[in-house]
Amino acid sequence: MARTRFRSDRGLTLRMGGVSLGLGALYILFAAVLYSFTDLGVLALVIVLALAWGQWYFSDTLALKSMNAQVVEPQQAPELHAMIDRLCALADMPKPRVAVAVTDMPNAFATGRSPRHSSVCVTTGIMQRLDADELEGVLAHELSHVANRDVTVMTVASSIGLLAGFITRWGLYAGNIFGSRDNRNSGAVFAVVFLVSMLVYALSFVLTRSLSRYRELSADRSGAYMTGRPSKLSSALVKISGEMARIPNRDLRESQAISAFFFAPAINRQSVGAMFSTHPPLQQRLDQLAQVSAELSEQG
Repeated sequence: MARTRFRSDRGLTLRMGGVSLGLGALYILFAAVLYSFTDLGVLALVIVLALAWGQWYFSDTLALKSMNAQVVEPQQAPELHAMIDRLCALADMPKPRVAVAVTDMPNAFATGRSPRHSSVCVTTGIMQRLDADELEGVLAHELSHVANRDVTVMTVASSIGLLAGFITRWGLYAGNIFGSRDNRNSGAVFAVVFLVSMLVYALSFVLTRSLSRYRELSADRSGAYMTGRPSKLSSALVKISGEMARIPNRDLRESQAISAFFFAPAINRQSVGAMFSTHPPLQQRLDQLAQVSAELSEQG
């Protein structure tokens, strides 16, 4: 975790380390299979590594573009900048770039490869629906993601799964063109590569979703402690969750690619198992904030 005044979370640190090690092991296995069984192993690895580096290095730019968000200067959004200035001063952390996405969907997210190369984006929808204290609670939540560096880990972790899926699809075509080291066994080789690719994709999917849920709970706690007003973050959660149900599905699907980075999930699939969700249940988040509120009251 970066050195800030946000409360440290040992559980988050351990989970980020565990997920990183697990995904690293999967990635090495995937690379070894590609290199051992196909003629395109080295080329595939170069492409994979180049894409992974690009996604990490340009993560904030790519995320902002996916939402058609624009970076705004203090004179363009003085109140928003003032909130972030205050929170960054309280947390003793570098100020990220500030961006606004013009959409009725009420949400916010943080992205970037490090605390000094990060962005916090809010939508016009969330600024219209929340009062100043509620919005400040959401911003504290997002800044804690940056301070904890879980945005960076999630970016890298997500890229591994996405790239495994890319190789799986690419192999359908490239395998037929380049063949294997032994063309007589090309069918068996393709089956091995395909199955390993699917395994890597599936396991990375589960691991990243597990980390995604925990990091949201951690950010809720950190943001609530920082502002000292967990009830305002609870109020923001209730408002946003209710409003998201009214947003057209077409608009939600357009932002689904970065849903894991949102303050609240873009699509709420009640029928999907918990292990496939990017965010913890709303009630779990509210119960945790109620506990934080009780703790702060006792301290007071």
